[in-house]
Amino acid sequence: MASAGSGLVWRWDGALRGLLYALPAAAVAPHDPSQSMSLAVGLLPAVAIGLPPTRRGRFAVLVVGVCAALSILAGSLLVQLPWLAVAGLFVLAVAAALLAARRRVGVLAMSLCLPLVGAGLSYDDVSSALGVTALIACGSLYAYLLSLPWPLPTQPPATAPTATAPRPPLDRDHALDYGLRLGAAGAAAAACGLALAPTHPGWPVVAALMVMRPVADMQRLRSVGRVLSVLVGGVAALLLLRADPPNPVYGLAVLLAIVAATATQASRWYVLPAVPTFLVLLLLLHTDPAQAHGRFNERVGATVVGVALAYLFGLLLPRWTRRRRVSPPRA
Repeated sequence: MASAGSGLVWRWDGALRGLLYALPAAAVAPHDPSQSMSLAVGLLPAVAIGLPPTRRGRFAVLVVGVCAALSILAGSLLVQLPWLAVAGLFVLAVAAALLAARRRVGVLAMSLCLPLVGAGLSYDDVSSALGVTALIACGSLYAYLLSLPWPLPTQPPATAPTATAPRPPLDRDHALDYGLRLGAAGAAAAACGLALAPTHPGWPVVAALMVMRPVADMQRLRSVGRVLSVLVGGVAALLLLRADPPNPVYGLAVLLAIVAATATQASRWYVLPAVPTFLVLLLLLHTDPAQAHGRFNERVGATVVGVALAYLFGLLLPRWTRRRRVSPPRA
């Protein structure tokens, strides 16, 4: 395991937990790789949250998983009317930012549920979204039940894991301003996705809303980290798809991905997006590896568009506004 100050931290207890998480998904792969990878995606909320130090706190794994599942379903319902998807994301973003300034549940809504509403835009078939919703909820329930017998720490940790960042410093005075900019970024990303990538319009929305943060330094780190993580995950999926392996190899890939994500959950580096990128591309393309290269380009392009919109509304627009306020009027 690396030191706490290292960018990349590997924890063997996390690796063991990830192995137990992934075993059912890996076992399903020889029979149905699609179900295996869908179930693995359902484990991601538990992977991202880590292991809370109290058993009562571990209930958050289930809560986050259910919220994530319902968010994807909500996005699938919104995309039935494209104009409603654009307007709905704007309204939900403003509401989430205002709520985040008053309640901790608003932070969850803003940082996790809102991006997953964007992910749901890629499911224009509500029945398919219901299947994904059920898998996410079941995966989260399984992870929660698995976490309960896990030993409690003998003493409180000196520092909280950096991957589970504290509440963003969003005060009430700035909540509306940030919410309007967050909503504009989400709505613009949805419009771009619907116009330029109609098969998966949610990808630029997820990138924009996962990257954008109230703190400029945090957003800069996330922008660079997300692009690099997506590239790593996409290249790994592309290489595996080009090899066209037998079904059990997909199960091994799912197992390794979940183990790696869980073991490195406390890293300062923004590595987690590589795993959902890897799993989602495998889920979409394993039945037709010939499309792998095109879908990889689509995912990377959509991510770049989303990050650019987050940079525009999260960094450039407030900087330009501040300069306008401090610049003396011309004679």
